[in-house]
Amino acid sequence: MANNNLEEIIKGCVFQKRESQAELYKLFSRKLFAVSYSYSRDYSEAEDTLHDGFMKIFSNISQYSFKGSFEGWMRRIIVNTALEKYRMQKHLYVDDDFEYNQDIGYEEIISNINADDLLEIIKELPPKYKMVFNLFAIEGYSHKEISEMLKISEGTSKSNLARARYILIDKVRKQFPINTIGRLN
Repeated sequence: MANNNLEEIIKGCVFQKRESQAELYKLFSRKLFAVSYSYSRDYSEAEDTLHDGFMKIFSNISQYSFKGSFEGWMRRIIVNTALEKYRMQKHLYVDDDFEYNQDIGYEEIISNINADDLLEIIKELPPKYKMVFNLFAIEGYSHKEISEMLKISEGTSKSNLARARYILIDKVRKQFPINTIGRLN
């Protein structure tokens, strides 16, 4: 898409033109849904997050300064919307206590399954572990930044990441026979 065309759509959205809003949604909803889905428990929650995120995008689009990536600006809004939903609902999530061993060959196992299978397994993580895993491993945030975003300690962020990794390895080992994981034969 030409930058001039996107700029016109954005300007139309600033003036709350329905056609421009529909066009913006059409252009970016699939990509932003993927972001939303990676932070959600299920498809329905991802749709709600996407909807709420687009409402915020339309409400705040006049604040976009045409500096930097517009898609990145929208992505940040979707991620923040997912984080807000998580913080509001986190008291509903149950923490499963379990023992875990950090020396489990995480990188070796995870690197030997395809991305689609890994994304499906990530979707099954308990919400607080999935949130930290996505922010750290996918979005690239530090534990300090994650602790500020989720209002948890850095130690809790590190612990939740370790537990997420443990769960991922456990699920991969259960879901995929060892002889299909390549180097693990």
